Parts: sequence; C-alpha cells; structure tokens
Amino acid sequence: MTEHTEQRLYEIIPGTLIWVTFIFGILLSFTHPLIVIYFIILFDLFWVLRLVYFVFFLLVSYSNHRKVMKVDWSEKIRELPGWEDKYHLIFFPTYGEPIEVLENTFTELSKIKYPLDKLIVILGGEERKKDDFLPKAEIIKEKYGDKFYKFMTTLHELKSDEIQGKGSNLNYMGHEVKKYIDEKGIPYEDIIVSSFDVDTVTHPNYFARLTYLYMTVPNPTRASYQPIALYSNNIWESHAAVRVSSFGTTFWLLSELARPERLWTFASHSMSFKMLVDVGFWQKDIVTEDTRIFLQGLMHYHGDYRVEPIYLPVSMDAVTGANIWEAGKNLYKQQRRWAWGVEHISYLGMHFRRDKLIPLKTKIKFMWNHIEGMYTWAVAPVLIFVLGYLPLEVGANQAGWSAIFQNAPYTLETLMRVAMIGVFVSAILSLIMLPPRPKTHPKHRWLIMIAQWILLPVTFVLFGAVPSSDAQTRLMLGGRYRLGFNVTEKKR
Repeated sequence: MTEHTEQRLYEIIPGTLIWVTFIFGILLSFTHPLIVIYFIILFDLFWVLRLVYFVFFLLVSYSNHRKVMKVDWSEKIRELPGWEDKYHLIFFPTYGEPIEVLENTFTELSKIKYPLDKLIVILGGEERKKDDFLPKAEIIKEKYGDKFYKFMTTLHELKSDEIQGKGSNLNYMGHEVKKYIDEKGIPYEDIIVSSFDVDTVTHPNYFARLTYLYMTVPNPTRASYQPIALYSNNIWESHAAVRVSSFGTTFWLLSELARPERLWTFASHSMSFKMLVDVGFWQKDIVTEDTRIFLQGLMHYHGDYRVEPIYLPVSMDAVTGANIWEAGKNLYKQQRRWAWGVEHISYLGMHFRRDKLIPLKTKIKFMWNHIEGMYTWAVAPVLIFVLGYLPLEVGANQAGWSAIFQNAPYTLETLMRVAMIGVFVSAILSLIMLPPRPKTHPKHRWLIMIAQWILLPVTFVLFGAVPSSDAQTRLMLGGRYRLGFNVTEKKR
C-alpha cells in the first residue's frame, strides 16, 4: 500500500461513518422504524449522560479559573529564582486585518503585568498582501516597537510546497526569528512561545502565569500551554447566533481544560521554542495548524508530550459581517475550517502505525477521542433535533402497536428536558463571563443575552452539524473538494 493510498483510506473513514448513519437512519425509518427508535433513544440517553459529564467538568474548570484569577502571578513568579532569564516570543501572523485590530492588540499587550523587555514580538505579513501589510507594520513599529526587547516584522512569500494560511506563515516566521535567537545566543529552553491570532488580547497576568507554569511543571519543554479562548472583543456588537456559537466553543474548551489527559491545543496558545526547533516549526501545508503543532510534538517525542491548562483567558474577535447573513456565512466558514481538523486522523493513523515506541494506550486514546469527537459533532445535532422524529412520523403503520413506539415521544421529551440543564448552565456562565456592557448599548440588551439561548438547537445544527458534515465529506471526496485556509473577517 502506498503512503497516498493509506492517507486516503484514513480520510474516507470519518465521512463514511456520517453518511452511513444518515442514509441507514432515513431508510430504516421507513422499513424498520422500531430499530431506529431504539437507536435514537439509546443515543439520546448517551448524549444526556455525556452532557451531565460535560457540565460537571465545565463547573470544575470554571472553579479552577476563578481560583487562578485571584492570584497576582506577576508577584508570584518573583518567588522563583531565575524567572528573569525567561523570554516570551510572540507570533502575530496577519493577513489584511484592519489597523484598528492591530493597534488594539498591541495597546493591550503593552499594558500586561510582565516586564516588556522580556518580550520578543514578531509581526508576520504575506507577500501577496505586502502593499496592505507594510504601511500597517510601520505604524505598529513606530508606536510600539521600542517597548519590547525586540520587535520584528517578516514578509512571507508562498512556496510551491505550501498552502496559503497561518501554518506556512508561522513556519517562515519561526525560521526567521531563529536566526536572531541564535545570534543572541539565547538558550532555546529559556524561550516560551505564544502563537496568537492577531486580534488576541491576553489577560494582564497571562505571561506571568505562563512563566510560573513553565518553571514549575515537570519537563516544561514537553508541554504546550492552553488558555481559555474567549471570543469577546466584539461580543456585544455580534449577532445572537454568533454569540451562542462563540460561547459554545469557549465552554467546550473550558470543560476540556479539566481533563488535560485528552486536551489538544486550540486557537491561541503557547509552547516551548525548543519543541518548535525539534519538530521543524509548523507544517506548511496544513489548515488547522493550531492543533497539528501539538501533534507534531506528540509524534516527535513518541507520545511523551502533553497540554497544561493555564486557566486564564485570551480574548479574540467573534466573527462578524455587514449584516446577519454575512455574519452567518462567515460563522459557517469558520466552523467548517475548525471541523477540517478531521485531517488529523490520517496524520495520527499513519504515524501511530509506524512508531512502535508510542504506547498502545496512547494511540487508542487519541484515535478514539478524535474520531468520536468528529463523528458526534456532525451527527448528534441531526439525530437529536431532526432525524430522531422521522420514524415517529412515517412508521405508525408498521410499529404503531408497539409500546416503545407509543411512548417514544414522551421518552425523548423527558431526555430533552434533562438536557436543558446544560443550556441553563451555559446561559448563566455566558452572562458571568461577558465583558462589561459598552455604554452605547442599552441595559435591556442583557435580556437579549439571555433569550439568545433559545437559538441553541438552530446553531447546533446549522453552525455545528452542517459545516462539520461539509468538511468531513469534502475530505472523504478529496481532490478539488479539499479545503484551503479561510481567513475569518475582522472588523472594528
């Protein structure tokens, strides 16, 4: 079997699982409705139990977040000898973002509770956007460049073995800044890297907390460091469906932070420079580079690599648009790009098969978590809110006599009522974690922030299952259906 054939087999599996479920679910609803009803009830029961599990870890993680927030980490790190020897290298890849976004990011970065002369900041543009990038980079350099230990700009030109996106830009930025680091003779182990979207605003104590973790956890270069990802920079100006989806992403990640044994990196996060050099920096032909860089470390160190939760937030922009339709389209594209993380299944499978040093338990855990996660992302909303009621509508003639058939609507309704616990907890936490209401918004806007959660079933399907199924189907078909990197539009 060739490497290409093996890769294609792995790529076909996720989409096949989805469409087998959908096709057989529809066909059997007409021919054997009782089988489908049994399956739906069992699946809904599993989903409710999983939701209870989710809520438990969500609350545990939120409690940890509150505890970490109460500590002044800028004072705490002074208890550690040698903390001044650590440098923070921050990557900001850009692609046409407005100057207002860049200025806000650097303004907030200059306010952090950490010595700015320990920060190496690199702003990376693309050659194809250089006429847009260079004037903005000059403005940022003039206003903020002298605040840091070192401020650099790079201009990446796309090569034939690369795809347009953050991964290829970050790869180029990494190799360029390595020249400077080698020239200065800074030990790789003393450099902590943060790969940020250019709209990322960190908590003031983020770098102090990150330094403390890096200096106190075992084998710090064998770990990535994951903050809480908030999409709240412009949350008050975004549309309701966007807000529900954004908080859904935050709560998913927040619950995962309480289970670091299954945690992967996502969006803006941090890691050691030594690991980046060891793996050759980010892959240049990948869409979801934020997770892949963690997997590169996992493979390079034969399974001895992990994610440490930071429990402090970084805030980014929620997707936007000129109107609700534009915002919905951009949200769909963002979710589909995130769902393209299904491409990691072939990477995992091919490397696991060849690497005999990675424990079998580790291989099973990572493959199961990723395949199951991608499958339920695409299938669960459809089964719960759509397909689950089809056999009840079309199967009365064949199974109407069955007690299971007659009681199924009440059973499903009861399960959905129990599932409302998750919606209630999410709604309360979303209000607690909202940034202060801008004075330009009326007080009754708070009522909208609560009422918006009635949109959850719609966003769950339209901006969850559909884009996820879209991405996995495209990967299954391959060729011209494969996705490239889609840049999320940012406006202020």
